[in-house]
Amino acid sequence: MIELSDYLTVAAILFSISMAGIFINRKNLIILLMCIELMLLAVNINFIAFSHFLGNADGQIFVFFILTVAAAEAAIGLALLVVLFRHRQTINVATLDELRG
Repeated sequence: MIELSDYLTVAAILFSISMAGIFINRKNLIILLMCIELMLLAVNINFIAFSHFLGNADGQIFVFFILTVAAAEAAIGLALLVVLFRHRQTINVATLDELRG
């Protein structure tokens, strides 16, 4: 039987990998967005695990809201990424340090 600590360990590993991805790679916007999505998935695993082991459906309801926000965040982030690439011809974060109105 899979216990709660197993789910929490997997979620902690996913969260740690995403944090390492953010700190190691600060140049590519696509990888930064993917790391943020991985963080949200790690949080979702925690919500579902606690919801299952406590016998309460509130955590699963929160997961639906988080997935909705994550989908909207990914769509807006990718749209901004496409616009930035069209204007600057790069997705390197270091070259995007100044904005013009």
